Amino acid sequence: MPSPAVVIGVDSSTQSTKAVLIDAGTGERLAVGRAPHVVTGEAGARESDPEIWWRALCDAVAAGLKESGLPGRAVTGIAVAGQQHGLVVLDRAGRPLRPALLWNDTRSAPQAAALTEALGGPAAWTARTGSVPVASITASKWQWLRENDPASAADAAGVRLPHDFLTERLAGVAATDPGDASGSGWYSTATGAYDPELLELLGLDAALLPEVAPTGAARIGSLTEAAAQALGLPAGIAVAAGTGDNMSAAVGLGLGGEGLLDHPALSLGTSGTVFAASRTRPASPALNGFAAADGTYLPLACTLNCTLAVDKVAALLGLDREDAAPGGEAVLLPYLDGERTPDLPTASGLLTGLRHDTTRQQLLGAAYEGAAVTVLRATDELLSACGLDPNAPEVAARPLRLIGGGAQGRMWVETVRRLSGRPLVIPGNGELVALGAAALAASAAGGGDPVALATTWQKSGTDRQLPPVERDTETWERVTSVLERASGPLLGG
Repeated sequence: MPSPAVVIGVDSSTQSTKAVLIDAGTGERLAVGRAPHVVTGEAGARESDPEIWWRALCDAVAAGLKESGLPGRAVTGIAVAGQQHGLVVLDRAGRPLRPALLWNDTRSAPQAAALTEALGGPAAWTARTGSVPVASITASKWQWLRENDPASAADAAGVRLPHDFLTERLAGVAATDPGDASGSGWYSTATGAYDPELLELLGLDAALLPEVAPTGAARIGSLTEAAAQALGLPAGIAVAAGTGDNMSAAVGLGLGGEGLLDHPALSLGTSGTVFAASRTRPASPALNGFAAADGTYLPLACTLNCTLAVDKVAALLGLDREDAAPGGEAVLLPYLDGERTPDLPTASGLLTGLRHDTTRQQLLGAAYEGAAVTVLRATDELLSACGLDPNAPEVAARPLRLIGGGAQGRMWVETVRRLSGRPLVIPGNGELVALGAAALAASAAGGGDPVALATTWQKSGTDRQLPPVERDTETWERVTSVLERASGPLLGG
């Protein structure tokens, strides 16, 4: 029996790489290979060696092939979706000059503030890039590098985002896509190109940057002989431009021009992220007005403190993450790594409302509530940026698509459901970032729209549908009141 035509979608995240093998004809997931990353740093620093990402990609693909039992020659295309915003600087041979600065490295907060003012304030940035510089944006990290490691900045022969670095290793071509590029701080979503004035402001030569492909599904080259040997795949197969992890998850969910528009998805992972595909170009300082991988836009808001922060609180309390109860009078804002939305890069965790009868379980529940309210406030901002009233009945009736590791946890689902008052859909298809990347790879190899393709792959009967419950407005108002009153004096706003 002949082997199916297989594509590989790679999800290179903060903590690990996953390589998912997909039957391009049916969307069936054939195998998943995994390999870990190493993240180092303290006191705001978060770094990772890009060479570890490449080795993890090779190991994950090998593990996936072994699990599937398929020969490498069955694979027809590959695409990478990567963690956004990281800064990779390369020498002339394409080797990293230093560890990459990751998206959650907050040392670049002062540079972000200085850049914002240098261009004339938040409105000037959103008009050009769709986003205001914060510590996570790549431009802020480049400025930090210029000031704190000037030798690496001066020696850089290439500047890449994480997924760009891996795509270049696959195809030998320096390429990116509009989606991931739009998170750099030097790409204009208004013009669809790098912004010369911003590059001048940053002291960054455009020649150091990869070419921007039209979409994440564009075939930017073929797998090189060296990469083929490292991966156990045939040389010459299609390599797509790929994209950022959030853009790829949107493709995997069927969000885009050939799918659902203005329907929010909420990803509960290390970060809490809410996004929606839209034909409206967003320009709100409260959001990142990204481009999508398919030619639409992807307004997005991201919080730094989500599942990892709540897990830390659970560990401090000696509790299992599911052993939580609603927080009662306690309010806990688990801003353990500073915060991005709202923009409070120097914030730390804040606890108030503690009583004699407060239990450990309530304290953990308060951490869930603090993290959930933060990302749900961002959801309302996103819907407003799409030109919608988040409280309008027809908008409130649109389900939140809940994804990420937290979507598999009972307490996360119950907390989001209670505090949002919205219906929830938990997609049955796992590994959405890798699934979206596989759709990009399939489009690069065989043509067609990746969002439409991913939609045909979806098996909606496996989705978990949860009707709305009455919104817990008392807890919502208590948490938001503390957040608004504490932002200046206690959280560093």
